[in-house]
Amino acid sequence: MMNMRIAIAATAVGLLMAGSARAEDVVRHKIPNSTFPIAQAVEIPAGKTTVYLSGAVPGVADEKADKNSVAAYGDTKTQTESVLKSIEKTLDGLGLKMGDVVKMQVFLVGDPDKNGQMDFGGFMEGYTQFFGTEAQPNLPTRSVFQVAGLANPGFLVEIEVTAVRP
Repeated sequence: MMNMRIAIAATAVGLLMAGSARAEDVVRHKIPNSTFPIAQAVEIPAGKTTVYLSGAVPGVADEKADKNSVAAYGDTKTQTESVLKSIEKTLDGLGLKMGDVVKMQVFLVGDPDKNGQMDFGGFMEGYTQFFGTEAQPNLPTRSVFQVAGLANPGFLVEIEVTAVRP
């Protein structure tokens, strides 16, 4: 009878420990021979909760500008920073951090000041303030798309992310 109780207790402890896997259990595979700040792949352990955030768009940067203009929201770098700050705030409200992000999809509109081409460099300037830093080294997988337009003609950036709950 005593051995059965010990076995049940050990099983319960094992199940509790298995269920308490931390975000560090997420495996991020770097791109071989590259310093580019994204993961080639991310493995999420069984039993982890994934959280999907809807696309986030930039906040107004210039209150005086027409709300349907790029001038109201800023260039691609400014918009990227605004969107990532918004995502960071949303994650924080859910008890998550930017380091918990495992997947990112980025939609960039062609910048009128760049002959209608997306400003990937401006995006990267904003992105690298949040990912691949000494303070936050966790890298998500990521795709970047140039799209014809977003919900507001002034938006150049929309980002959606998936995070794993620690």
